[in-house]
Amino acid sequence: MQRTVKSEIGCKSVGLHSGRKVNMTIKPAGVDEGIIFVRKDLSENNIIKAELKSVCDTTLATTLGVNGTMVSTVEHLLSAFNGMGVDNAVVEIDSPEIPIMDGSALPFVDLLKSVGTIAQGKCKKLLVVKEIISVKDGECWAVLMPSPEFKITYEIEFEHPLIGEQLYHMVFSDIEYEKNICAARTFGFLKDVEYLQAKGLALGGSLKNAVVLDDEKIINKEGLRFSDEFVKHKILDAIGDLSLLGMPIIGHFVAYKSGHRLNNLLLTELLANEESWKIVNYLDEDEERDETINAPTFSVLDAIPFQSSSQ
Repeated sequence: MQRTVKSEIGCKSVGLHSGRKVNMTIKPAGVDEGIIFVRKDLSENNIIKAELKSVCDTTLATTLGVNGTMVSTVEHLLSAFNGMGVDNAVVEIDSPEIPIMDGSALPFVDLLKSVGTIAQGKCKKLLVVKEIISVKDGECWAVLMPSPEFKITYEIEFEHPLIGEQLYHMVFSDIEYEKNICAARTFGFLKDVEYLQAKGLALGGSLKNAVVLDDEKIINKEGLRFSDEFVKHKILDAIGDLSLLGMPIIGHFVAYKSGHRLNNLLLTELLANEESWKIVNYLDEDEERDETINAPTFSVLDAIPFQSSSQ
């Protein structure tokens, strides 16, 4: 079933790139509404839906924009929604950027768990990948291929003694997401951070919301949360980016050194090839169920059975 949050919940932090304080409130939304961002600091043209056609920039983060109004660094929050099975929510912010919190999706998962979710009486639509779709940029590439369930295989490679080559494979579930993915923090190299800040970017970046490396070691005194935290954060980002389809994917996402731009291009290529996918309503009694599909279920956030107002 589609889900939304049971009740309103809020948080505040700074924007990673703007350095500005951000207040954010998450509210319940109706079925089929999706994730809606509302810029409360603007009086008009302030509503942006989280969907693929709203993507306007993928430099350093995923930015959504409509009619000149933008909201950036949405991937961690969208990842938490996708990872925990939340389909519909209104996100109010008073800044053009989502709060960075600790640089991972864990604070957003904790927020969702603090209020829980509610099943809304209508089934999710699923996008089932039927044929292989791929995109490439130099040595970097991303692929979606048929699979009876949503799986992710991701590999990164950095010329740094603490990263090197890292590969992680997962069969998607909210339990796996909460245990092994959502706490992985964004990371960067000290020389790049200094360059970005000199250009007026990453102004809110600090050791409290990112893993920072110099040429040999991690600067953060607490070290890593996982030995493979770097590749797991890339998966965290991808789960957020892929959620812009507006429905769960049944397929195998495989990537090598991909990022926001390639993730976005892959979805665009997928939708442009209509023969490569189909949409099903998994629990619709009027539709013949495809027993080869293993749809994701969500158990971490205990959902209350939906009841209409007439009951």
